[in-house]
Amino acid sequence: MDEEWFIQQADQAGHLTRLAERAQATFWGVLGCEVVQASGNKATICLDATERHLNLLGIVHGGVLMSLLDNAMGLVVMLAMPDERTVTANLNTQFLASSKGGVIVCEAELVHRTKRSLTLQAQVKDDGGRLLGLGMGTYRII
Repeated sequence: MDEEWFIQQADQAGHLTRLAERAQATFWGVLGCEVVQASGNKATICLDATERHLNLLGIVHGGVLMSLLDNAMGLVVMLAMPDERTVTANLNTQFLASSKGGVIVCEAELVHRTKRSLTLQAQVKDDGGRLLGLGMGTYRII
């Protein structure tokens, strides 16, 4: 590995740290998201789903799962395009199972990129590895 690679990694780590600090005051922080790992191609985030994340049926609210999908995919986009402003243009979600809480993990991956948009896929799992939902999102550069 060359020096340029290490400089690039350090710069990305610094950018990620700044993003995480800024995000704590936003919906990300209210939701309770945490970065597990992230790059411009893949990201993994998690949250500990507690009573505040549940709906009246006592299961994790679908909006929480969708927010995890959007946040994980959006993190990849922000790291892939650090000098661009992007917004979610489309988010499709398939709910596959319910969860009563605990640690929930979301993994996102970049699958396609053009000059004006990025398309990603993501999955949400419970702490036992059970698949709770799948998502695909398109993010537009504004």
